[in-house]
Amino acid sequence: MPTLTPSSEDVRVYEVAIMYQSDLDQKAESDLLKETAALFDEAKGRILFQDPWSKRGLAYKIRGFTEAKFVISYLEVPPENIRELDRLLRLQKGILRHLIVIPPAGYEAVSFEDRYQTWLKTRETAAETQMHKKEERLRQTVAEHAKRTTKRMESKKQAPVEPLKAKELDEQIEKLISDADLKL
Repeated sequence: MPTLTPSSEDVRVYEVAIMYQSDLDQKAESDLLKETAALFDEAKGRILFQDPWSKRGLAYKIRGFTEAKFVISYLEVPPENIRELDRLLRLQKGILRHLIVIPPAGYEAVSFEDRYQTWLKTRETAAETQMHKKEERLRQTVAEHAKRTTKRMESKKQAPVEPLKAKELDEQIEKLISDADLKL
C-alpha cells in the first residue's frame, strides 16, 4: 500500500469518498467511474490509490436508497482546483454523496474492502465453528438420553404377557355388553 506523499510542493494529497447508487448495471457503473476519473483529470489530479467497496447498507435512506457502493480515491491535486472538483462531483448524476478530506501526513492507504472481505470469511468460520459445537453438544445429549432409556427399559423387563384366548376374549366382551349400567 502506498504512503501518501505529494510529488511536489504545488500539489496536495486528498482523499475523495464517493457514494453512488448500488442498483446500477455494470455498464452504467463503469461509465460513472470513468466520468469521475475524467473529473479528476479535469482538476489536474492524479489518482494515487483507489479502493472500490462492495454494496453496503446505509444508516438512513438517501434519495430513497438504503444501500450504496463506495469508491475511496487518493488524489494528488493542486489546492486551487479542489473547490471546482467538489462542485463538479456535487452535480454528477448517480453520485448520492461525496466527501473530500486531507489525510494526515504520512498516512498509508489501505484497502479496507480486502480487510472487510477477510473479516466476513473469519466471521463465517467462527459462526460455523459455533454451529458445529452446538451440534456436537446436541449429539451427546441425545446419546446420553438413549443410554438412560435403554437402562430403564432393561431394569423394567417383566415376563411377557400372554395374549387372551378367543374364548376368554368373547367372555369378557359379553360381560361388558351385558352390564346393566349400559342402557342400550
